[in-house]
Amino acid sequence: MPVILVLYYSRHGATAALARQIAQGIESVAGAEARVRTVPPIRSSAEAPAQAVPDQGPPYASLQDLRDCAGLALGSPTRFGNMAAPLKHFLDGTAGEWLSGTLAGKPAAVFTSTSSLHGGQESTLLSMMLPLLHHGMLVLGIPYTEPALTTTRSGGTPYGASRFVPRGVDEACEDGLADEERQLSRALGRRLAQAAIRLA
Repeated sequence: MPVILVLYYSRHGATAALARQIAQGIESVAGAEARVRTVPPIRSSAEAPAQAVPDQGPPYASLQDLRDCAGLALGSPTRFGNMAAPLKHFLDGTAGEWLSGTLAGKPAAVFTSTSSLHGGQESTLLSMMLPLLHHGMLVLGIPYTEPALTTTRSGGTPYGASRFVPRGVDEACEDGLADEERQLSRALGRRLAQAAIRLA
């Protein structure tokens, strides 16, 4: 059974909510399994993990998770139009996998969240694609055949799943996600799983 790695960093839970929806989309495809992993925060004074084991949520990712996966969904909150430092720190440690071609030819997708409407969602998604392209991965987006992509008034782009949660807004819906954000996240997970199965 192909294992699709859903790898993300989330500080306050917004990106984690997208990751859970993407995992549901993956597991809705017969014969696919989602493996959800996160990366540790890093100290601001040094590039070292703040703690060895997470207090809650999914386990921290290992390089073995990358070697074992048949596909990868990569997620991060937006930080000045780019991915967050902890996720970049993890990716910077994958030179061995790059040299060996571990991820070459595997499908990948990206997702992000932000608290400002024009806060760099699309540039973050595009910047997360760069290391995946260097690894030789086959990057997937969300096609406009997904109806929610043309009706969304919050998150969701053709580059990947996204979430917009304005600061100070009471999150009344499940996981704080708008319906379209949930639909597009699941659609991205399904598409990734289907591609991994076809490529396998």
